Amino acid sequence: MVFDYLDGGAEGEVTLRENCRVFEDVIFRPRQAVAIDSCDLRTRVLGQDLAFPGLLAPIGYSRMMYPGGEVDAARAAGEFGTGYVLSTVSGHKLEDVKAATRGPVWYQLYLVGGRPAAEAAIERIRAAGFSALVITIDTAMAGMRERDPRNGTKQLLGPSLLAKIPFLPQMLLRPGWLSAFLLDGGTPKLENIVQPDKTPMPLVDVTAALARAVVTWKDLEWLRKAWPGPILVKGVLTGDDARRAVDEGVAGVIVSNHGGRQLDGVSATLRALPEVVAAVGGQTEILMDGGIRRGSDIVKAICLGARAVLIGRGYAYGLAAAGHAGVARSLAILREDVERTLRLLGCGSVAELNPSFVEIPESWRRKFSL
Repeated sequence: MVFDYLDGGAEGEVTLRENCRVFEDVIFRPRQAVAIDSCDLRTRVLGQDLAFPGLLAPIGYSRMMYPGGEVDAARAAGEFGTGYVLSTVSGHKLEDVKAATRGPVWYQLYLVGGRPAAEAAIERIRAAGFSALVITIDTAMAGMRERDPRNGTKQLLGPSLLAKIPFLPQMLLRPGWLSAFLLDGGTPKLENIVQPDKTPMPLVDVTAALARAVVTWKDLEWLRKAWPGPILVKGVLTGDDARRAVDEGVAGVIVSNHGGRQLDGVSATLRALPEVVAAVGGQTEILMDGGIRRGSDIVKAICLGARAVLIGRGYAYGLAAAGHAGVARSLAILREDVERTLRLLGCGSVAELNPSFVEIPESWRRKFSL
């Protein structure tokens, strides 16, 4: 059930698959007979220097995957000189996550619990030293993730013990996960959503809560007053929404379809990236997530205009398997991939990447004059 929560997408998982497949449509154009003494993988995002052009994306329920959860992931990100984005739907206190890493940490805010809970979280991240706020705009309600009710995720997160009984065999067949889960105290609370009685919200399926906490463009005005730092809008798939976000004064947009977990059948994010770049590329910073499994995927996204990418499942599989060590190994693989790709392209640095290093489908070129 926990693996399917991490691995699965919405409905028929068309968008989930296409997020990965679409990278096959972008072809490299290398410069041959070029000697590269050293590769510079650094980039700069929101005025902060990163040693690697990939940040760790927010993933809810990470503590259910591995007890160290968000703390382990943030620590690994900091060791690699990159950033971590903490989800509101997290099992560790945001202060502990920030203290665990040397790198920048952003907070991905859901309005679960209403504005009072959000304002309390914003005050906490300000005090803890978080450097940016990420607002997700594609969660008018949760997508239909068909694996979850079938394989027991909803029952695991729910309060009913009787509802969990049919799924006990799969827990018992995984004694490593079960013992770690029990030693960690069982189902954790949502430590960063504080209820009116000053206690953390129980770890529940947030489907209903999301439907009551839709983020609208009007909310950005209030959020800019509540949070003095940079704000990024995550979930942009069209040039129109990108322009609207810029008009609202955001510091960056994240081209994202929620990892194929919301509306199935929308554009793969790499396919949507050129439209967003054409619309606002000269006005704001653009990041992208979705389908990043190899370092070559990161390079292609940067060639098409992303400043950096957010890595989701690409590190979460490592987290679920081995905690901090798994995340560190996942990042090491991606870093090796990026450096190898740059060397084979005849390109000495991430900063030198541009559209001339790739060939895109003619239909993309006609639409956006790339």
